[in-house]
Parts: sequence; C-alpha cells; structure tokens
Amino acid sequence: MSSRRCIYAGPVKIGGGAPITVQSMTTVKTSDISAAAAQIKLLEEAGCDIVRVAVPDEAAANAIFELKKNSGVPIVADIHFDHKLAIRAAEAGADKIRINPGNIGGGDKVREIAGVCTKKGLPIRIGVNGGSISRAILERHGGVTAEAMYDSAIEHISLLNMYDFDDICVSVKASSAPLTIAAYRLLSERTDYPLHLGVTEAGTEYMGLVKSAVGIGTLLSEGIGDTIRVSLTAQPEREVKAGLAILRAVGLREGYELISCPSCGRCGIDLIPIAESVEKRLAGLGMNLTVAVMGCAVNGPGEAAQADYGIAGGAGEGVLFKRGRIIKKVPVDMLIDELFLMIESGESKR
Repeated sequence: MSSRRCIYAGPVKIGGGAPITVQSMTTVKTSDISAAAAQIKLLEEAGCDIVRVAVPDEAAANAIFELKKNSGVPIVADIHFDHKLAIRAAEAGADKIRINPGNIGGGDKVREIAGVCTKKGLPIRIGVNGGSISRAILERHGGVTAEAMYDSAIEHISLLNMYDFDDICVSVKASSAPLTIAAYRLLSERTDYPLHLGVTEAGTEYMGLVKSAVGIGTLLSEGIGDTIRVSLTAQPEREVKAGLAILRAVGLREGYELISCPSCGRCGIDLIPIAESVEKRLAGLGMNLTVAVMGCAVNGPGEAAQADYGIAGGAGEGVLFKRGRIIKKVPVDMLIDELFLMIESGESKR
C-alpha cells in the first residue's frame, strides 16, 4: 500500500501508506440541512472518517456549503448524470467528488468537472459498479466480469487523464464478494491509484456484514485497499461500526477485541446476554485491549490466555482472570461489574 499514490479528501490522506479510512453515506435528504448535519454528526461520533452525501439536485449541492460549516469530517458529493451538480458541489465546498464519467454526459462535461476540481484542488473518485458498465465492454467480455469492471475503470481514468486530471481514487464494486475481490486484484496489480473498497448492495445488516467481511477483509489481508465503505441496508452508523470491526479483525485499526466461545452443554453461565453486555460496555471505553467471555473452565482462562482480561463461568459462580492468571471467584451476577472494575483499575496503572 505504501507504494500507491495518494489523494486528500480535505485533510484526510487516502493511499500512500496512510491508515485505512472508514466511510459511510447519509440516508436523509441532503437538502434537509438540519437532518443531514445531525446524521453527519452521528457518523463522526461513531468513528467515521469521511462522509458522502447524495447530490440529486441543486438544493442538495447548495446545502454542502452549510453542512461544511459544522462538519468535523470531509464531505464527498455523490453525483450521477448531471455534470452541473458536480461543479456546483465543488463550488459549495465539497472535499471530494464521486462520479461515474460514463454517465455524466460526454467529454466536454467531464472536462468541465476536471477543470473545476483542478482549480479547487479536489480529488475525484471513479465509481464503477457491476451495473454501470457500458454495453460495448459487456459485449466484449460476455457480461459482468472482473476484466470488464477493470476495463470500465481504465476507460474512465483515461477520460479524465485526457483533460490532464489524475487526482483520482477508484472503486470497482459488485454485489458478489468473489467478483469484487477479483476486480480489485486486477486494479491493484495494474495501477497505482488509491482504491476505495466495498461490496455494493450487499444486503441487510447480517448478510451485508458477512459479504463485506469476506470481500473487504480478504482484500485488506492481501494489502489491497486504502479506504472502505461497508454498504448495509441499515442505519449508516452501523456501517461505520462494521467497517471498524473489519479493520480491527485484520489488524489494521486499534480498539477492543472481544473473544467469546460459541457455548455448549458445559456452559455454566447465561453466556449470550453476558457477552453482548460486555461488548456494549467495551465499545464505550475506547480502550485498546482484548477481553474474553468464556462459558466454562474448559475454555477459559486456558484457551483465552492471550486476553488482557476475562471471565469464565462455573456452577453458580465465575472467575476473573488476567492474561491467563485467575484473579478471584465472584458470584455470577457480579461478573460483569467486577470485570470492568478490574479493567479500569488495571488500565489506569499502565
């Protein structure tokens, strides 16, 4: 990743070895400034690094000026079909423009967008989706394939390059995780543009997270990708939570990690609600540590010895342990509170 070129969305660096950033998109009308600003604030508080807003009309483009006043994160304008909206969004203060040059209306219009973005110092993300590939490319490849998506991206890059614009980030998203992985591998091998990762139209929160973890997680594990967006049919802050979790899982973002066993007939505590409660409280601490919630003495603390702190269930009581060493036994109904007392006490002494 360090050998890739970089772009800047406002002050946020994408590519060039910078930390992987997490993006999401607002779901309210951008022209509803109070609602959009509130949602941007929620996303920022959830840990979102960059927020994209839909710009379907002039009112939405103009709203960016007001949204920028109180936003603590860069704002990306999402444009389709109307090049004038891209120009207006850039003039209103957008930090980055997302377009599909193929549906923006021809070379002259792409040249106008490239001109204003050059003047304003704004990057452009070329967003190729499986459903946005030209008929000519589809016919050449016999359908939506990784090579077809790659060719579509290169066609759009060449169009911007024709107008001396190269401050570009690229995405090649499909709703299929394997197809997405294959397309990004081609882009990574053959270009050095920063890559925006995502599995598009991935589905509801459960299925979308599974597909995104497979697609995005596989690519990140191979060193591919510079910024990510987890697309879920859910509230956008859930996308941010999922994106952060994927980054933590592949070792690219610090934060808490919860280890918990799947439970079985040996389990001595009501494991599921306890694990869920521990995870919720960990999310609010903002600490970089590993915590284990284990159901019995077989799984904990031995199998969770790598955890900084943990609890394990027993017959009517549980144990607290720290890096595999049992600290004390406590009643089951005190396990969670005692765990967090131990965490807060131990962390404060580091």
